[in-house]
Amino acid sequence: MKFVRQRVLGRSLSGNAPVALEGRRVFAIGDIHGCDDLLLALLGALAAAAEGDPVPPVLVFLGDYIDRGPRSKEVVSLLVELAGQDDSVRFLGGNHEEAMLGFLADVESGLAWINFGGRATMRSYGVEAPDGEVSLEDWRRVQEAFKAAIPADHLRFFWQLESRLEFGDYLFVHAGVNPDRPLSDQKQRDLRWIREPFLSDRRRLDKVIVHGHTPAAEPFADRRRIGVDTWAYRSGVLTAAELSGGDVRFWQARHVEGEIMTGLFKGG
Repeated sequence: MKFVRQRVLGRSLSGNAPVALEGRRVFAIGDIHGCDDLLLALLGALAAAAEGDPVPPVLVFLGDYIDRGPRSKEVVSLLVELAGQDDSVRFLGGNHEEAMLGFLADVESGLAWINFGGRATMRSYGVEAPDGEVSLEDWRRVQEAFKAAIPADHLRFFWQLESRLEFGDYLFVHAGVNPDRPLSDQKQRDLRWIREPFLSDRRRLDKVIVHGHTPAAEPFADRRRIGVDTWAYRSGVLTAAELSGGDVRFWQARHVEGEIMTGLFKGG
């Protein structure tokens, strides 16, 4: 598998190519879902790409670090370590983190999370969710065991996740935005959960939206949005968008014949 450079041009409402930060790369990393091996490989590729830059890049993680894949705890441990080292790393919360926190807050209203990928996350923290019909009291005992198994710094990480982040002509969110509302007046529910009408609406927005949440076989970019969820836990491909000057290009880590390869993505 060969990776080569792909240049994707966009234009802002003024007709100029949108820019995130002048003179500084921004990498937006898509949904990880418990795939720490892909994350480590991708971070290595991004670090190598930015080696020699006069200022370090900004890393924006777009959420959904947990669930589905097998090693959610290991992913969060790595992200907590990154958060403690560098203030140029930012973390958005996804709908899966929100669902997990809902389960921790209220078992009865949050039980849907268990079959929403939560079993894999609980297992990664050493707690096995029961199968079949069990009582609410049994689930409360599971909830307490899960709370006790989560390190304090992981809980702080989850509670401190941001909902949105703006750099220049770009707005970074987990899922998307409601195109019927101003970007300054978005609801957190939409920022973390929306698909339609965001994906199919063709109206230009005040900023280019960079998001994950909706998986696709390949990353996507047009004048409205950049989507970087490539279904890592299922496809074995984790993607990051690099915003540098007026260019957008995609970096990937992918499983290929028992190895992980990294490099620039070539579409089609």
